[in-house]
Amino acid sequence: MTERGTEPDPDESALYVFAVCDAPDPKVFDCLPGVAEDQPLRRLRFGDLTAVVQTVRAADFTDEVWQVRMSARDELERYARAHHDVVSAAAASCPTVPLPMATLYRSEERARQALIEETGRFRTALERTAGHSEWGVKVYSAELPEPTPTTAPPVPSRVSPAPEASAVRSRPAPGAGLAYLERKRGVQAQRERRYEDSLRLAETVDAAFQSLAAAGRRLRLHAPQAEGKGHVQVLNATYLVAERRAIELEALTRRLRGATGARIDISGPWVPYSFVGEV
Repeated sequence: MTERGTEPDPDESALYVFAVCDAPDPKVFDCLPGVAEDQPLRRLRFGDLTAVVQTVRAADFTDEVWQVRMSARDELERYARAHHDVVSAAAASCPTVPLPMATLYRSEERARQALIEETGRFRTALERTAGHSEWGVKVYSAELPEPTPTTAPPVPSRVSPAPEASAVRSRPAPGAGLAYLERKRGVQAQRERRYEDSLRLAETVDAAFQSLAAAGRRLRLHAPQAEGKGHVQVLNATYLVAERRAIELEALTRRLRGATGARIDISGPWVPYSFVGEV
């Protein structure tokens, strides 16, 4: 849906679309700057739905400029926060379908026509998510340590000592090498069992949350180094939960922590970005 030109006129404007709603209260946007502080947020009616929009300079959103901006962490965070703040304000006022960041059209008329063509999908998403919020769930299991390095057979020095000393120093204690290999095999077997246990843990937790949620999605797991030493993420999922069942979700989390002994982190409630479909 996004229309970004590569070489717009410096004075040309574009229309940035944040979200589609039923009938948001205009007052909720009064103190929000959006992504262009010199232009107010406003509502664009199309059919029986409303889009939250803002006029922006087209030159600020060409593919080249946008890619450079998104490669700078501070800029990415600033635009993501501004976009999210507008979407959250709309969602607090009425059922809302958030659109991807930097959804733009070259004119108000083109925006209205494109949005009208997607009315059916917007209406389905609004009906699906009305009265619901998105919750993130992350589950971690403990990571087994590597075998202690001192259990390995000694490595000969680069400097050659006297023949008699060399024979004494480089000869490992009887059975030391075998013991080290056995320990390595034991750790590997433990890791395999832990992996199988982790799969069962992820399935157990996911099934429990799915029973409470209207919908759920499993996401890509984070790398171990991103989660801190000693823990491995085994489930990264998000669930669409009715707002009236939020207390049940928190109680379920406590029960699962006690029953499994696992670290289970939840976050939310969020605007249901993951459950509005491709719009």
